Amino acid sequence: MDRDPMTEKIIGCAIEVHRALGPGLLESAYEKCLAFELGQHGIPFRRQVPVPVEYKGARIECGYRIDLLIDDLVILELKSVDQLAPVHDAQLLTYMKLARIRTGLLINFNQQRLIDGLRRFKL
Repeated sequence: MDRDPMTEKIIGCAIEVHRALGPGLLESAYEKCLAFELGQHGIPFRRQVPVPVEYKGARIECGYRIDLLIDDLVILELKSVDQLAPVHDAQLLTYMKLARIRTGLLINFNQQRLIDGLRRFKL
């Protein structure tokens, strides 16, 4: 997949967080630290953005939330699990479809090397 400058900056920030903290923390800790790092780099973001489901013309709030939405262009779905599963891919792809965002990053911080827990998606 083609890399773009925004996802490269985001990945750089995630690597910085992972270098400082390592694996083994809760997802919420990585989310807050990554938000801090993004802010330090001047990258605009929003945390815990609601994602309503559109059903038969109605917008229904079902409690789904995007972990981090970067500049209304990239969805970050963060995990801290032993291993990413197909359901994690499906979750991110669904959020991308519902939010009409074409780019997504799935990042599992519970890896010795962050790159081993990183997946990029484009719609």
